[in-house]
Amino acid sequence: MLAGVFIKMIEKKICLIAGLGNPGDKYKKTRHNAGFLIIDAISNRFNIPINKKKFNNRYGLGVFEDNKIILAKPQNYMNLSGPPVLALAKFYKVSCDEILIIHDDIDIVFKKIKLKMKGGDGGHKGIHSLTEAFQNNDFARLRFGIGRPEHNRPVNKYVLSVFSAEDEKQLEGMLKMSVDAVETLLCFGKAVCMNKFN
Repeated sequence: MLAGVFIKMIEKKICLIAGLGNPGDKYKKTRHNAGFLIIDAISNRFNIPINKKKFNNRYGLGVFEDNKIILAKPQNYMNLSGPPVLALAKFYKVSCDEILIIHDDIDIVFKKIKLKMKGGDGGHKGIHSLTEAFQNNDFARLRFGIGRPEHNRPVNKYVLSVFSAEDEKQLEGMLKMSVDAVETLLCFGKAVCMNKFN
């Protein structure tokens, strides 16, 4: 416990958590909207309602473990996620290294998540938009594995499709694990979270 408290004291606190997705009912339960689904799950556990609108974001403000938290769902389409998140960060004076971005990742198998510090966009257009908007990539990412499509199915159609019936059975547990990871990150820091969930 002391090690976790020490880590929390010396590193920047995460205070803006943004999930990536596409707005509208058409995309609500698709693989590409994993970020939105996780933000909703965090909202429920932390009791932070998503009830505000600003800079084309739906977002909520709250407190968790004495830290002020912003939960955001940018309402531009995925490929243009960067500007709304940047505008919200500037308004609330949040630096890039105090941001956690949650997004789907085809390079991670379903039923796994990974916390990543910095790095390239890996071909993810939402992350690319954020990197361009912020002009750096110092934000942390929680990558939610959706796996790659089978049988040469086009990637764009796969990510915009709903979870399969088999995956749907595991989804609730995956969302719970993702929220557990965010809670661990906020309470004990990045190193502890990576050791436990990566």
